[in-house]
Amino acid sequence: MDLGLKGKTAIVTGGGSNIGRAIVLALAGEGMNVVIAELMEDAGKKVADLANSKNAGGKTIFVKTDVTNWDSVQAMTKKAISEFGQVHVLVNNVGWTFDRFFLEKPLEEYDKEIKLNLLSNIYCTRAVLPHFIEKKYGKVISISSDAGRMGEFREAVYGACKAGVICLAKSLTREYSRNNITFNCIAPGATIPMSEDEVSEISIFSKSGFGAGITQQKIPEEQRAKMAKAYPLGRLGTNVDIAKAVLFFASTLSDYVTGQTLSVSGGYSMVS
Repeated sequence: MDLGLKGKTAIVTGGGSNIGRAIVLALAGEGMNVVIAELMEDAGKKVADLANSKNAGGKTIFVKTDVTNWDSVQAMTKKAISEFGQVHVLVNNVGWTFDRFFLEKPLEEYDKEIKLNLLSNIYCTRAVLPHFIEKKYGKVISISSDAGRMGEFREAVYGACKAGVICLAKSLTREYSRNNITFNCIAPGATIPMSEDEVSEISIFSKSGFGAGITQQKIPEEQRAKMAKAYPLGRLGTNVDIAKAVLFFASTLSDYVTGQTLSVSGGYSMVS
C-alpha cells in the first residue's frame, strides 16, 4: 500500500535510540527524507547510516540538537528546511523518566523530566509550526504515554508532562487545524527496545541512564514476564510497534484525523 510518504520530509527528535530509532528506519523505509534531531552524535550518525543503507529513495541526515534549548531547536529546523525545501512531518519523540515515588525524586530530576518530556515538545512544535502554516500542510505526531492518560505508579511527574503533551496537541488542533495541519499523539505503555544495540548511552535503558549518577537497570526477564500479564495481548510493546503507529499518522491514511491520542499498549489502557 502506498502511504503517500515517498519524497516527503520528517523531523524525528531523539532519533538515535530505541523508539526514535525505529521511527526513523520506518519512515526512511517508505522513501522519506528524515532529519534526526539528536543530542548524541555517534548514535545519530549510526542510525542515519543505517537508514540511508535502505536505499528507499530518501535521504537521512543527523543534526546535533538539544531539544531543551530554543536556539538549538531553531537551528535544527532551519537546517532541515534548507536541506530539503519543505518539512511535512514532525515527530516529537524525545522523552525520559526514572521511576521513583514522588517524594523520593530529587528536585533536579523533576526539572529534567519537565524539560525533556514537555518543554522539548513545545519548542520543536513552535519552531516548525510557522513553516507548516506557510506551506498549508503539516503533521505533528507527539509520543505521549498511557501514564499521561490514566496516571501511573512511580511516574507522577512524567505522567503530568505526558498529559500536557496530549493537551497541547488538542489545543493546537483547535487553533491551527484549519491550516491543513494535524496534531495527534501516540501513547505507548511499557515499551522495550528489540535489542541493547538500539539504545544510546543516555537512554533510560542504557547502563548509564541520563546524567551523572542516574542509572536505570535493565528490566530482568522474569520481571518483564510479570509485567506482561497486565497486558491483554500478553506481551510488552516494542519500539517497532510504536513506529507502525507513527507511519499511520504520518501517512495520507490519517488526513482526516486530528486532536486524537492512540494508545499503542496491547490493551493496557482502554480509555473511552
